[in-house]
Amino acid sequence: MNQHVPPVEALIVVDVQAAGVTGDRAVPDAARLVDRTADLIARARQSGALVVHLQNDGAPGTGDEPHTPGWELHHPVLTGPTEVVIRKPEDDGFAKTSLGRVLTDAGVQALAVCGMMSEMCVQATSRTALALGYRVVLPHDAHATQNIPAAPGISDEIPAATVSRVAEWALGSDVEITALAAGITFTALPARSR
Repeated sequence: MNQHVPPVEALIVVDVQAAGVTGDRAVPDAARLVDRTADLIARARQSGALVVHLQNDGAPGTGDEPHTPGWELHHPVLTGPTEVVIRKPEDDGFAKTSLGRVLTDAGVQALAVCGMMSEMCVQATSRTALALGYRVVLPHDAHATQNIPAAPGISDEIPAATVSRVAEWALGSDVEITALAAGITFTALPARSR
């Protein structure tokens, strides 16, 4: 794990939606996740980096079903040339969305990914970003998930913290993992994209 990594030009905030951070469906230690992602967003904005909020469109009856209270983004969005919301229908933030075009048009080469769920949408989005040649930084304390329930004959309950760490590890050696979100720095987008 790196304690200091070179600056990135973009922050991808994955699915930090009301259903996942409030109420009985909230991830364990949701307050920490909200605190870390809010700090990353504030610092990215201040530096002039691109901030992309991914918003998952869940299936009918799920906590993140579109246009329900749980679907709403938790953090306020300051929509403009360097901050956008992209709705997504799948785990991977690049699948069937404009994310790739938005990053390319902005001239992004390096990005940080935070949010939830670690082993699903965070991992899928990070994996595609790596495959597309982006430098990807994943702050350990700024992504989260749920405990995996026990499965008789297979395993006991697996704590969310363990699931998150395995999700990081499964991304391989190309992802840059930093222990603390505070170790991530941002730089402004190239002038041509602002």
